Amino acid sequence: MKKILFSALALFAFGFANAQDSEGGFKAGVHFGLPMGDAADAYTFNLGLDVAYMWPVAENFTAGIATGYTMFMGDEEEIMGVTFSVEDAGFIPIAASGQYNIAENIFLGVDLGYAVYVGSMEGAEGGLYYQPKVGYSFSKVDLYLGYKGISNDGDISAVGLGAMYRF
Repeated sequence: MKKILFSALALFAFGFANAQDSEGGFKAGVHFGLPMGDAADAYTFNLGLDVAYMWPVAENFTAGIATGYTMFMGDEEEIMGVTFSVEDAGFIPIAASGQYNIAENIFLGVDLGYAVYVGSMEGAEGGLYYQPKVGYSFSKVDLYLGYKGISNDGDISAVGLGAMYRF
């Protein structure tokens, strides 16, 4: 796992160092979402920061790496008259990313990788990370609607909106 994390960080650093190259595509942004499914019972909101570096692969298609930080904010649950607070759950996704422009400004994309759990909840782990998305590209900003999921003996997921600034 340490080798994968180190390799991803090295690749990200290389991409960041070359962000001024006209072929490069460094992006950074934020996302906000509402937990879905079972996660909606334990969490109230999802928010985070995203960074990615994309390379042109073919006409209308780019691929690259994505990472960042996403946090699911804990809720309070009442079970048999006793109120429990659910701890926030934070994750650092390390993912491959792809984006295909289906029209001049409209794109479909997907991130796929592993989300590393960075909270203090006993027994919590990371898991398979996936995020399909659809969006609209302005001159320097991509806006998207996405479904973020982390799967490991159950799912934690959210539907949300995000914005990425292209440098």
